[in-house]
Amino acid sequence: MSFSNPTRRGLIKTGAVASAGLALPTYLRADGHAGFTNAPQGSTVTLGFNVPQSGPYADEGADELRAYELAVEHLNGGGDGGLMNTFSSDALKGNGILGKKVEYVTGDTQTKSDAARASAKSMIEKDGAVMVTGGSSSGVAVAVQALCQEAGVIFMAGLTHSNDTTGKDKRANGFRHFFNSYMSGAALAPVLAANYGTDRKAYHLTADYNWGYTTEEAVRSSTEAMGWETVAAVKTPLTQTDFSAYIAPVLQSGADVLVLNHYGGNMVNSLTNAVQFGLRDKLVNDKNFEIVVPLYSRLMAKGAGANVKGIFGSTNWHWSLQDEGSKAFVKSFGTKYGFPPSQAAHTCYVQALLYADAVERAGSFNPCAVVEALEDFEFDGMGNGKTLYRGADHQCFKDVLVVKGKENPTSEFDLLEIVEVTPVEQVTYDPDHPQMAGGSLGSCNPGA
Repeated sequence: MSFSNPTRRGLIKTGAVASAGLALPTYLRADGHAGFTNAPQGSTVTLGFNVPQSGPYADEGADELRAYELAVEHLNGGGDGGLMNTFSSDALKGNGILGKKVEYVTGDTQTKSDAARASAKSMIEKDGAVMVTGGSSSGVAVAVQALCQEAGVIFMAGLTHSNDTTGKDKRANGFRHFFNSYMSGAALAPVLAANYGTDRKAYHLTADYNWGYTTEEAVRSSTEAMGWETVAAVKTPLTQTDFSAYIAPVLQSGADVLVLNHYGGNMVNSLTNAVQFGLRDKLVNDKNFEIVVPLYSRLMAKGAGANVKGIFGSTNWHWSLQDEGSKAFVKSFGTKYGFPPSQAAHTCYVQALLYADAVERAGSFNPCAVVEALEDFEFDGMGNGKTLYRGADHQCFKDVLVVKGKENPTSEFDLLEIVEVTPVEQVTYDPDHPQMAGGSLGSCNPGA
């Protein structure tokens, strides 16, 4: 795919914040704009971009940071405007946020909850960040979301797939655009049944933290419901790099499917070890042995190379989508960086714009005003089709993609093909679904 210089269009937009005569809550009135954590002073506003710049998810973190920098450029009126041109809301004007130039600080989560909390705390207390966003680990997301709730700032989660983020650990000040484990299970099960049958024995290798747990639960639940048997489920350390000792027992288990509930570098290494052990060449229970990767990304596919061919998984977004929003984002990102964006880049860029848009529509940086603007907000034109930010749990609901590794890729970026666009209705669940049990949003905290 080639990337050409874009033509700037439609950057300056107009729109009314509220209808004349509408009674606004106190925190939306001009006299309510002060008295919250890090209320912006002067002509600038600071956002905190907290991403893994080291550790097993560093590739995702690098792409997230690229996307955030692009979002800031567009918000401040630079570049071609990107998704501001296709977004169904017309509140963003390309003059910053509420007329304030957007500045940012960055931190390294190291894919460690303690490090991520420390980094976010510094952004809030020392740098004056009014919103924190980012991360490529659900453990990190849950920890930073809780911190932001305590501090009185908004947290716009980056790449976090665990049910817990908008399930038992949801918070009023936190919002997630990315899909979750339940949605992966619901989208994958029909495709796996159609391709591999309903009489299968599955062996799960699962990253030993909350994302791994909820992904295993979701995939087990959906596949067992269609007839699969789970013969084993083994936890693996997030720091593991050689999975040979975990792959060997699979051969003795009677399983004919290996489910890798791993992400980033973990998935690259475990899949590589599985292929080295010859699992994909085995015939077990009179069936070809198969491998499934519930959560996929282009960056993982690139790292695993030819090993991903034919392997099914799910993804939040893919650069090959042909809707106007996806094409606009791919063009903007590709022009700036010379290659297409990952799903991590997409969700982080979108989160930055959704936050800015909510502030504009609310007419205030007050976290409680932002919460009110985002809850039950319906939008389109951001690359995932029609989307709802559900007020009950602050989870986005949209179509989910099922993909598989391409047999004959045409470039180093053309590694995954979309095999199913699962409609949002198939992946929607009640807020009190058992996989989301426990926890409460609580109340918005505006902080000081």
